[in-house]
Amino acid sequence: MKEIVVMSGKGGTGKTSVTAALAALAGAEAVMADCDVDAANLHLLLQPQIESEEDFYSGKKAVIDYDVCTDCGICEEKCAFEAIHWQDGRVVIDDVSCEGCAVCFHLCPVEAIRMEENLAGKWYRAQSRFGNPFVFAHLGLGQENSGKLVTKVKQEARQLAEELQRPFIFVDGPPGVGCPVISSLSNADHILIVTEASASGLHDLRRLVELIEYFKLTASCVINKSDLNEESDRVISEFCKEHDIPVIARIPFHPAFYETLEQGKTLIESPYPDIRKKIETIYAHLTQGENEK
Repeated sequence: MKEIVVMSGKGGTGKTSVTAALAALAGAEAVMADCDVDAANLHLLLQPQIESEEDFYSGKKAVIDYDVCTDCGICEEKCAFEAIHWQDGRVVIDDVSCEGCAVCFHLCPVEAIRMEENLAGKWYRAQSRFGNPFVFAHLGLGQENSGKLVTKVKQEARQLAEELQRPFIFVDGPPGVGCPVISSLSNADHILIVTEASASGLHDLRRLVELIEYFKLTASCVINKSDLNEESDRVISEFCKEHDIPVIARIPFHPAFYETLEQGKTLIESPYPDIRKKIETIYAHLTQGENEK
């Protein structure tokens, strides 16, 4: 079983579009996972049938028992996050602002505050329209610990792949280089970087490659919109060569991207054969080890 994580370093490079196209090619051979739990959108193209959903709990939140509370105001005074305030003559806790530090719980003189498990989001097992077993999640508004939810999604995807004996796991990773990205990289066999031919694309590519090298992972690169800035394309190609990262495909700017995605379709379903050929080249490299000629 081979786990391939598609990363970008920044948003808007076409990472999810490429991942969805790989799902269309792989079909039932691959388990799909969307680890961009803060803004999951792979499901928009895979259009899955949800088979099960589970609550995801992370951290704790303070809750007031008003049958015991005397409205002394100590909790409001000591809350460092201004999550407790007066409303209609009573102290109330703002769930979004509460950080779960439990200071109010420990200082309440009448033990009117308890710490409860925090419902931070949901995760789903599903079947995509291409026959892929698919795991994805949604983090709740204002919630933290997205790295833990990413880990949960990856664990469930790997378990599915083992149970169903599927040879590949394709993971749509989150943008950036923070905690969710690090969680996405764990246990990965290969990283597919999707960047764009721009100054910002190169800047974030450098950060991502530094992270990949720190974890001693192998990687390959796809340069999207490669023809819009030839100088950036050249510099990115040289940078990748210096770091032993093969550029396996260059995807030129094409109206097919927008036309196809607006219809809720993947690039493999595009009417333009040159775009489909690029995706097939990427898929062949990832699954068979073939490089761009």
